[in-house]
Amino acid sequence: MSSTRRKKLSRADGYVGILAADIHFPGNASLKDKRQHLRSLRAVLNRRLGASVAEVGYHDLWQRSRLIVSVSSMSYPETDRVLDRAARIIEGRDLQLSAVFREIIKVDGEPSSGGGRWSLEGGGGGEGHWREESMDENV
Repeated sequence: MSSTRRKKLSRADGYVGILAADIHFPGNASLKDKRQHLRSLRAVLNRRLGASVAEVGYHDLWQRSRLIVSVSSMSYPETDRVLDRAARIIEGRDLQLSAVFREIIKVDGEPSSGGGRWSLEGGGGGEGHWREESMDENV
């Protein structure tokens, strides 16, 4: 096998889609109701789309939630289609979407032996900024 062909086969190209949604549950009367809706929504998104879902905000409010939905694919159009389907599934529920953010990130490059290592600098709780740490022990 030629080195060019080997290089193409080992190249790790892909796309990660992120959908962030602020959701209002007008019919909820308790945190238990909210958890039930979220559990059902997570299961549907995971089963139909293979999506990962996390509640990242408003944990203590029973009529509001912020979700992050992430998907991955080998092509941009497929990632875009899956994010569209995720948004339609969320909108088709008995809830209201108040804000939606979406982004698709291309991940490309040669696989590395050690991977990258990142650390958060600055304040805690998600504040501050990320920086890549050197994998060289002498630096």
